[in-house]
Amino acid sequence: MRLQCEVEVISRLLPTCGLQGRGRATRALLSLGRPPGRARGGGVYLMVCTARDRSGARYKVQENIERFFTRFVEEGKATVRLREPAVDVCLSKANASNLKTFLSAVRLAHQGTDIGALPLSALVPAKTSEVEKPKTKMIITSRRDYPLTKNFPYSLEHLQASYCKLARIDTRVLCLKKLRKLDLSHNHIKQLPATIGDLTCLQELILHDNHLESFSGALCRSTLQESLQFLDLSQNKIKALPIQFCQLRQLVNLKLDDNELIRLPFKIGQLDHLRFLSAARNKLPFLPSDFRKLSLENLDLFGNPFEQPNPLVPSVQLKIPLTLLECAARATINYRIPYGCHLLPSHLCEDLEVAKTCQCGSACLSSFIQITVTMNLHHVAHTVVLVDNMGGTEAPVICYFCSLDCYSQFLDRYLQSHG
Repeated sequence: MRLQCEVEVISRLLPTCGLQGRGRATRALLSLGRPPGRARGGGVYLMVCTARDRSGARYKVQENIERFFTRFVEEGKATVRLREPAVDVCLSKANASNLKTFLSAVRLAHQGTDIGALPLSALVPAKTSEVEKPKTKMIITSRRDYPLTKNFPYSLEHLQASYCKLARIDTRVLCLKKLRKLDLSHNHIKQLPATIGDLTCLQELILHDNHLESFSGALCRSTLQESLQFLDLSQNKIKALPIQFCQLRQLVNLKLDDNELIRLPFKIGQLDHLRFLSAARNKLPFLPSDFRKLSLENLDLFGNPFEQPNPLVPSVQLKIPLTLLECAARATINYRIPYGCHLLPSHLCEDLEVAKTCQCGSACLSSFIQITVTMNLHHVAHTVVLVDNMGGTEAPVICYFCSLDCYSQFLDRYLQSHG
């Protein structure tokens, strides 16, 4: 039986000599077995192999263990205290399940269990790959360096595979459960698999310069909601982001430059952790009403064909009298009545999710008056990149009104201020 983990062997005699151990564990391979060539009745040994000593140090097990310390075994930590020599074998960063199994076998060997009933391994020197520190970072910048026959190391936390002409995301990448940063920029990827959402530790996803035309709503509902902080979708062919996009509430940095976006997410104001937003050189005619709720450090909307706002020319979609559906929808939102797919048809739930908010704070569904007004982007961002070559920092933002009364009150204030 073998176990890969980090090991520190501490002599209990050092303090009596006024000395201390170095206090640093090293990557090791532990083996439980008998040395080759021993007679059938030979004893069982614990062998510890490291990169510095691949031949390994051996410690007799039977009736030679003073105590097991297993309080933190669920965290992959344990200590085996030997009688002779007087050392503590401290184990850490082990797979908890494998560690329990290994300690159980060591305990049985210590108690003198019949050797035939023990899961023993041959005590042979470890391979270099078995004792070297797990690889956590891999950078590939050409197609010829991309591994076709070998698997990626499961310990990877940072993987970059750029300029590899990838048309899709390799399924082997989706098995890297420790991945924190995935950079697949400068490829030919057209679609993202929903299984990216299974990468529960993923904090940074970089897809700059690919052929993406959409970003799946399923990804927005996945575990990425809790982990994703940096998303780079710049230089693709995305025209719109899904309604569910704003469920990625841990996002801090979002890059959408050089796409074909005709609108930003309707509920973008829900991204309350967002601090850096760039959506330069898209096709945005205006900003969503929810944009006012953002609190950014840096904002770049340069090169968009923003429309000239005219509050005096509204788009009237007001239906009088209000339909029963409109009245019920407004009441549900205004009075915060709980709803869900177990109570309402899914299409009604989706409609309620994208309900508009009037300037008075009331909700409206499909009966409203819409205008665009000018907003100084410094109201939502500390640093603003100029939106055009004329030095402007203003952009049109949509406003909604739930009634003629609300629109009239706005119009009176507007005309007075522009007297």
